[in-house]
Amino acid sequence: MLQPKRRKHRKAQRGNMNVHTKRGATLAFGTFGLKALDEVWMSSRQIESARQAMTRHMKREGNVWIRIFPDKPITAKPAEVRMGKGKGAVYTKFCYIKPGQVIFEFSGISLYQIKLLHNFLRNKCPFKVKIINI
Repeated sequence: MLQPKRRKHRKAQRGNMNVHTKRGATLAFGTFGLKALDEVWMSSRQIESARQAMTRHMKREGNVWIRIFPDKPITAKPAEVRMGKGKGAVYTKFCYIKPGQVIFEFSGISLYQIKLLHNFLRNKCPFKVKIINI
C-alpha cells in the first residue's frame, strides 16, 4: 500500500473540503485519464484495490499512472474509550480528492477498453468519475 516515508507532524488536523482543484486537472503522462467529479477522501486501501482491479481488467496491457497519494494521517480512538485523554493514534492514511482532479492516467489501450474500464471502476471508486483524453 502507498504510505509516506515521513511527515513533519505525525497527527494532522482534518481541514476543510470545499475547494476545487487548481493543479492536477490535466493529463501529464498518459493519453486517457479518469477525473473525479466529487470531493471525497480515498484511503490507501481503496487506491490499491482500484490499481489491482485496473491492471487485471486491462490484462496487464498498457501503462497506468496513479496521480494521487495518501499523505493525510487519520486518527481514531479505540472502541469503548472514554472522552478526553488526548487525540487517538494514527490508524490509516487518506488522500483528499478534489473535484476536477485526475486520479489515474492510461496509455497503450484503446478507447473501447477505457470505456469498459470506466464502467468497471465506477463500482470500485467511492465517487463519480469521467473519462478525459488529450
